[in-house]
Amino acid sequence: MTRLALVFLLLATLGAQAQGVLNRGNSFEPDSLDPHFAGTTAESNIIGDLLVGLTTFDAAAKPIPGIAERWETTQDGLTWTFHLRKAQWSNGDPVTAQDFVWSWQRMLDPKTAGRSAQNLWVLKNARAISGGKLPVTALGARAPDARTVVVTLEHPAPYLPELMAFTSALPVPRKLVEAKGNGWSRPGVYVSNGPYALKDWRPGDHVTLVKNPRFYDAARVRIGTVNFHPTVDTQAALRRLRAGELDLQTPLPSAQVEWLRANMPRALHIVPSLAIAYMPMNLRDPALKDIRVRRALNLVYDREAVAQKVMKLGETPAYAFVPPGIANYAGGPRLPFQSTPMPARVAEARKLMQEAGYGPFNKLRLTLDTTGNPDNRRIAAVFQAMARQIYVDVQIRVSDYQVMLKAMRQGQFQLGLNSWLADFDDASNFLDLLRTGSPTNYAGYSNPKFDAAMERAAAQPDTNKRRLLLQAAERIAQADLPWVVIRNYSQSEAVAPRVGGYVPNPRMVNRSRWLWLK
Repeated sequence: MTRLALVFLLLATLGAQAQGVLNRGNSFEPDSLDPHFAGTTAESNIIGDLLVGLTTFDAAAKPIPGIAERWETTQDGLTWTFHLRKAQWSNGDPVTAQDFVWSWQRMLDPKTAGRSAQNLWVLKNARAISGGKLPVTALGARAPDARTVVVTLEHPAPYLPELMAFTSALPVPRKLVEAKGNGWSRPGVYVSNGPYALKDWRPGDHVTLVKNPRFYDAARVRIGTVNFHPTVDTQAALRRLRAGELDLQTPLPSAQVEWLRANMPRALHIVPSLAIAYMPMNLRDPALKDIRVRRALNLVYDREAVAQKVMKLGETPAYAFVPPGIANYAGGPRLPFQSTPMPARVAEARKLMQEAGYGPFNKLRLTLDTTGNPDNRRIAAVFQAMARQIYVDVQIRVSDYQVMLKAMRQGQFQLGLNSWLADFDDASNFLDLLRTGSPTNYAGYSNPKFDAAMERAAAQPDTNKRRLLLQAAERIAQADLPWVVIRNYSQSEAVAPRVGGYVPNPRMVNRSRWLWLK
């Protein structure tokens, strides 16, 4: 019997002995379980059960020690030293400091094209590496020995413990990746260092994880098997939860929220998040290059109607790229038409479209990409009706989420519905999406003045001065309007009564490690 086969036999045996099977509804089919190619919440939910970073999240999604037992930082906040515990990969190899440094270099290497590489730009030289201007060895991260990671930053980042727990900062097993290439993340090959190991992946049906006996805190992991089910049809997923086929489901269909409030109030959890729903506009498209068209689309979008009449989740209309509640960002700029009544907005939008050459007999035709999620389809249809008021015919194109994301990454779209949930509590996590070269800059936005403002903010050690610089950068982007910001997002989830240990939180991060079955 091979060593790998023996590992999986041990995992299967332990899974059979452990208590219960947890079934989680997980919105979309994952595209990859390699953290460097993952970019959605659905993927990070699974990967967060498989891999642990220098830090990790507790039951309330607060950062706590992970592979690093402890750390300290210099007085200027620019150098952090992490001290690693004795930990193993699921194949028995030690988890080393070199695994972390090499993983971050791989994420930032332009050849990898990591989906969330911009999250690591806080590390010294990271952005230059992403842009191909420096070699990966110039990264501000080193491993002086097997159990010490020293990180040097571009600017002080008190949120670094949060960032180190997220997907973009997770390690991959260097030896296995070098041997198998990108094929390392397939079932039967995958090696993890977290509470669970990958057992099976049946596309379109489920991903199955089993308890990892080599996890450093395995004794406190109480659920033996976790199944993640793609649940694009949230209406059907809710029926499955009511029938006992699912234990958790997120998101929920907004049309059923009132029923849930009346009939399953203890199962329903709606938490305001550090997140926005937005519609990127492809600035490579000839029509959307015209700022008058982008302003008109922003003006005609009735955010109040969407938040209060369509979604009914207690969300607030969005008039900024950075959502409310972000640390050290009070008084951030808002779009100037926030207080303008909708009839006046529509009239101004029509005038702008006429100036751009459009009218009743010469309408602009645009395609809006969305997914099969019932709420997204409703929001798309509502926008379609809004746009008709200003001589815009919107065709709605529905596809799988991963197909839509691929089209947006390649610039093969005009309008798209998307959302962004903060990876760490800082305004830069949202504004970095608009920097030239950011992997998630789907709009293709590029303004040297905005980039320069972000650079000045990154170099500013004073917290208050940095806030003002970030707000100045947001004002530049708001004037250019590469997006339509829609609403400040709330997370919705239903949890079956038999699930214990669930803690609602703004991140909606609930690792299976902390749950149990009553």
